[in-house]
Amino acid sequence: MANPTDDSSWKWYGDPAASGAVNSPVMASRPPIRAVVFDAGHTLLEMDYARLTAYLVSRGHALGEARVTEAERRARMRLDVERAAQSSRVRTGEGRYVRYLVEYLGIVDDVERTAIAEWRRGFNAPIGLCHQADGEAAKALQHARDMGLVVGVISNSNGSVQRALDIAGLAAHLEFVLDSSVVGITKPDPRIFELGARAARAAPEEIVYIGDSYFVDVVGARRAGLGAVLFDPGGVWGARDCAVATGLCAAVEQALDQAAGRPS
Repeated sequence: MANPTDDSSWKWYGDPAASGAVNSPVMASRPPIRAVVFDAGHTLLEMDYARLTAYLVSRGHALGEARVTEAERRARMRLDVERAAQSSRVRTGEGRYVRYLVEYLGIVDDVERTAIAEWRRGFNAPIGLCHQADGEAAKALQHARDMGLVVGVISNSNGSVQRALDIAGLAAHLEFVLDSSVVGITKPDPRIFELGARAARAAPEEIVYIGDSYFVDVVGARRAGLGAVLFDPGGVWGARDCAVATGLCAAVEQALDQAAGRPS
């Protein structure tokens, strides 16, 4: 799962600017792809914004789901950017993530922040709030399979991602699922993408990875030789040097476009 709290072993491998990966041009053409690999949380598995909103409303906060969704996406992106900048440290981000979330929602009371953090930790453990399939997930996965592609998942998770995908009804579409807690390697470490290439029985350049974090997913995948598409349904990442999609079906098309050499 791309869960902001499941990051006790999260580490940035090197300076993203020094590697040239962050500002490198989008690869214009790749060999024909044989596999599309997805992130799980916040990509195939959508956050239950309705439940989060209902909890906040129950505590007296007059908030709509659209505002909560926007605030959560902004908090997650802000934390990802900070982690990438702090390249030499292993850091946990739960406190900052909830702090940023409530900040964007205009909630300033520390008691409320603590209550929200505790509720979130306890909700639907160990899977958490990212427990339901994105509205386009099944269709996008089936489309990739119909194109003859191997389809799999590489996720930074706490050991629960296979179960989450089973419950969401997506596991039947997948040939493999790699959970960072199970394999002992966390994105953006290139080794977990290399494990994915072996599972897909494909060379890295024959694979495109789709995920919601620019630094963890896009830059991480590129460093391992994979193509990448940034899944950004809220448009929070802005312009980036990579293919960007706001829906999963479009993300699969972007992956196919990279292989065909069409503009992304």
